Amino acid sequence: MSEVDVIILGTGAAGMAAALAAHEAGASVALIERYDRIGGTSAISGGVIWVADNPRMRAAGMADSREDALAYFRSLDHGDLVDETLEAFVDRGPEALAFLEGIEALSVSVLPGYPDYYTDRPGAKPEGSRALDHDLFDLPELGDWAAKIYAIEEPKPLMLRETPLGGATALPPLEVLGQRMAAQQCGFGQAMVGRLLKACLVRGIEPVLGVETHRLVKDGARITGIEGTRDGAPFALTARRGVIITTGGFEWDAELRQTFLRGPVTAPASPPTGTGGGLKLAMAAGAKLGNMTSAWWAPTLVTPDAPWASGEPRAQIILIERTVPHSIMVNRSGRRFCNEAANYSALGGVFHQFDPANYDYLNLPAWLIVDAQYAARYPLGLRQPGQPMPDWVMRADTLEGLADQIGLDPDTLAATVARFNAHADAGHDPDFGRGTSAYDHFYGDRSREGTAVTLGAIREAPFYAVEIASGLLGTNGGPRTDGQARILGHDGAPIPGLLGAGNAIACPTGGIYAGAGGTLGPALTYGYIAGRTAALANL
Repeated sequence: MSEVDVIILGTGAAGMAAALAAHEAGASVALIERYDRIGGTSAISGGVIWVADNPRMRAAGMADSREDALAYFRSLDHGDLVDETLEAFVDRGPEALAFLEGIEALSVSVLPGYPDYYTDRPGAKPEGSRALDHDLFDLPELGDWAAKIYAIEEPKPLMLRETPLGGATALPPLEVLGQRMAAQQCGFGQAMVGRLLKACLVRGIEPVLGVETHRLVKDGARITGIEGTRDGAPFALTARRGVIITTGGFEWDAELRQTFLRGPVTAPASPPTGTGGGLKLAMAAGAKLGNMTSAWWAPTLVTPDAPWASGEPRAQIILIERTVPHSIMVNRSGRRFCNEAANYSALGGVFHQFDPANYDYLNLPAWLIVDAQYAARYPLGLRQPGQPMPDWVMRADTLEGLADQIGLDPDTLAATVARFNAHADAGHDPDFGRGTSAYDHFYGDRSREGTAVTLGAIREAPFYAVEIASGLLGTNGGPRTDGQARILGHDGAPIPGLLGAGNAIACPTGGIYAGAGGTLGPALTYGYIAGRTAALANL
């Protein structure tokens, strides 16, 4: 293989959607991957897809409209939205999902009751329906390719909607999970990547792994291929119609992080594959950049006893841990600083609050404080309710003793907890409004009523503390595109033969994470758009 119509760089959700769209539009395709595994961030994700007025909503008779979706986004705009790309996502998202479902590259269902993140804004859907979950996928359908999905050694034999993360009150019985493990069935992002990969393989699109792309090849102003290495040997490939960059973000490249991101990143929750390779290629081609100071921010928890296979420290987003009762977060001063139950994307920004008096970030380090009631009932990272706390979790029989261990003023921490307890007992948090929105309740303890789903006093010893990091799920800045997913040059005109999708481009929704699946919805949609645009390009 030395020449194809379309080259796609990256095998995440955006890349495989692009490959399938291009193939079905009549183009020959090469799907190129830098690593020896497929899927990257998509594979380890929850897999939820956010698309307004999507086909599953329509089939269920749930009302939505273009006008509602655009009103919702624009109510959240702080100057980072571009009308053309936003409208392309809203208008073509349903089309992209219908296409992918139609060729059996996806099998999804509405995630029941999962609200949009900003339920008080015009056009929001507090009752949910825009977030879609994946049905189970049988890994044996992939043959030997199943072992090449990123982190498949950590199988997820259940659907998100069967877990507390998806709104369920209990997991499926152990017997059921055991049967699924034996059958090698999976959900979450693994199911999404598995189905996309199967759809590619059925069409003869086999990912080419281990290719390090060093440069884009030009013929005049037009991008006509790639050059690099594979297994140490030179590798070159010509694209008759276009090259699509879908290589993910740049959060694991220290220099790019320092250059572009607006605040501290101490623990990304993505796998260490987001090193900005596509961004560097696009910049070298003269791409116009956008949204570069932003990311999909999220508070994270580093699990030192479970690093990535490649040795990098591993972190995971915390959702339930900070939302259920008997928990608060405090900053370096020992004080609460936010509604702990708020959506993670918005909450991530609070860690960037800068204190001019001390010339430092006021809310770092931050600590999650919980008690024995919490330990008995709720999870913490990979540790399940009732199990012993890991050795890296701080523990003391008094709040004052806990404060000493983590370097906080004992009197301040005790006063903070006492104030919170009084508010929890009263069922109202006047300081930060925890428990007042539909979203606050979604990850709370649904066996309780009212604000008690998230408000509960911290009283019973022992007390525990774990550091919370300023993290992210990935970056969302990169080369600007138009509504056809063509990457733009500094003059605002498309660079001939160069397209992009996913976290490798400036996200069509700016920095707005609309709801669960707010990354994957635009990624799949723009992958689809990019594939069709490239395939139908005039030669």
